[in-house]
Amino acid sequence: MKKIIICSLGLFAGASHATNGINLIGFGAESTLMAGADIAVARDTSALNTNPAGLTQIDSKRFDLYGSLLRITDLSHEDQFGNDRHASNLYTGLGGMGYAQKIENTPCTAGLGLFAQGGSGGVFENLQTAFGTEDEYSGLFAVAKLTAGLGCKVNDKWSVGGSFGLVYAQAEQKIFADTSTSAPQTFNGIEIEDASSLRTSFKLGIQYQATPKLTLAATYTGKTELPLTDGQLKLNMTGAGLGVVKYDDVTLKGLALPEEIGVGAAYQMNNKLLLSLKINWINWSDAMKNNVLSASNPSNPALPDINSTSTMNWNNQLVFATGMAYRYSDKTTLYAGYNYGKNPIPKEHINPVVAGIFDHHLTFGGSYQLNKEWTFYSGIEYDFRKKVDYTNPELPFGNDAQLRNEAIWLHMMVSRQW
Repeated sequence: MKKIIICSLGLFAGASHATNGINLIGFGAESTLMAGADIAVARDTSALNTNPAGLTQIDSKRFDLYGSLLRITDLSHEDQFGNDRHASNLYTGLGGMGYAQKIENTPCTAGLGLFAQGGSGGVFENLQTAFGTEDEYSGLFAVAKLTAGLGCKVNDKWSVGGSFGLVYAQAEQKIFADTSTSAPQTFNGIEIEDASSLRTSFKLGIQYQATPKLTLAATYTGKTELPLTDGQLKLNMTGAGLGVVKYDDVTLKGLALPEEIGVGAAYQMNNKLLLSLKINWINWSDAMKNNVLSASNPSNPALPDINSTSTMNWNNQLVFATGMAYRYSDKTTLYAGYNYGKNPIPKEHINPVVAGIFDHHLTFGGSYQLNKEWTFYSGIEYDFRKKVDYTNPELPFGNDAQLRNEAIWLHMMVSRQW
């Protein structure tokens, strides 16, 4: 059963270049096209992952299927060794789906959803190294969530909800895996494969209909630790005449999805224009402290176990999201939004394969109702170009390296309500 769950989640865990740290700014089309200003709106099945209280707005049956295509326009690494290299993984696809249904003779709606939650990744090929070689530096980290939820109306004004899920994460990394040197500088490249994690998660939410036009909302998301286990590590010891040594028991500890607290409001200005706001506090300082690598059971018993700690020490992040939905006609709705969250990664801990350094995000798009049952959504997200100059003493890039990142997303969703 566990293998079936892992395989299902893995289909939706493509490594993304996330936008608020390692989190996506939104889930599903309407949430994303309103730039994540979603917790006071939350009226489709993405409510399972934004605000479960919003499920109560689904008064029949609803199915949503969405997909996103990311095009990296500038994910580049520059350093003192003459590198100015663009990542080779230019495109990433993500997907998800959700189903929700009103429970007869109750004030409740239940749902089940599968979401690409976030992640990071970069593949930098043919870098000039400090050891006189040309090699690859890469890392891919992906997170997906399978979640079930329930939203109930307490009365005409209050709705409450909760969702509880399974989170699957997977990671792989290459640090100059084909390089191995001895004197005068000793360096042994590594490659990590097949490290994964399966953990539980939860989210709670409320919505309050303060007036016929004003909705207030709040959410709480619990921290989900993601210890990655069952991986394999290859240590290149050819410089010492020992070949490539394989470690069969590898763990990576220290990564987590963070605790979050969000508040929001939505105001129906008139029968056409809906405005929405969200403020979200993300506790990165507790979720991203240190990454601890442990590897044991080497194929060469003469070699010791590996224990290594890398520092992250991320800062907490306060995200401000604003969005609008404008009902242009009976069939067409237009969306736009803006999302701001200061880069949470300190300069001294920047890593080109964890490039969640964006500050500003802009979205726009629309939906078209084909008939009473079917609606199609589509739109664009632009992550504004960000450049960071940094010196990370734990990475083999020397002083005054530079990371640049810029991206465009295409988001699409098809919905059926009956």
